[in-house]
Amino acid sequence: MQTAKAQVARMGTTLHRSPGHSFSRTDDQGLADRGHQIAMRAFDLVVSALALLLFLPLLLLVALTVRLTSNGPVLFVQQRIGRDGKQFPCLKFRSMVVDARERLETLLSSSEEARQEWARDQKLRSDPRITPIGRILRKTSLDELPQLLNVLFGHMSVVGPRPIVEGEVARYGHRFGAYCSVRPGLTGLWQVSGRNEVSYDIRVRLDAFYALRKSLVYDFSICLRTVPAVLASRGCY
Repeated sequence: MQTAKAQVARMGTTLHRSPGHSFSRTDDQGLADRGHQIAMRAFDLVVSALALLLFLPLLLLVALTVRLTSNGPVLFVQQRIGRDGKQFPCLKFRSMVVDARERLETLLSSSEEARQEWARDQKLRSDPRITPIGRILRKTSLDELPQLLNVLFGHMSVVGPRPIVEGEVARYGHRFGAYCSVRPGLTGLWQVSGRNEVSYDIRVRLDAFYALRKSLVYDFSICLRTVPAVLASRGCY
């Protein structure tokens, strides 16, 4: 199977040259895109730095709670697909038991219902791998707070598609190029549209729609919609 980066290269757009000019119709667009990228990066840096300072006591409290309530590391680090198909270490507070993979394989091999749910959503509503404190962290989205560091380091943006793993690439089909045109986000259209209550196919469409419409104003509106969505815990499990 092709790697995500190889698929991005294969799906790259072709620039059309015109006589007497470097590229037709791309110079102004390129400048606009670069300006937008600079503005978005500045927004990400300011928001992530301020949020890290604001939530530092909460980060330390959650880290201590995870450490004291279950065996294993405080952070869960997983390779995810980022902009241009490049992989990056996505950070989360660990919400699962240390033998989560083995438990998942055992469940999927013994339950047809679980296999169908996993194949459909890549999620399990009643997931035996999640620790008691992990359920609280997921319900409140506190498990994702370490991704502020991913935003600060440039792996992610404050707003964007949810970062996916290699095994999910095929499910994006021709929309994978749109996904890879932006950085994955700490929040995004999926999160404010019901999260796991939304089908995977709709999630893919939302990611592609965001990539086409992205702007600072649009990002700010999604950030404002994120607060009530997190407080309501809709679709979080």
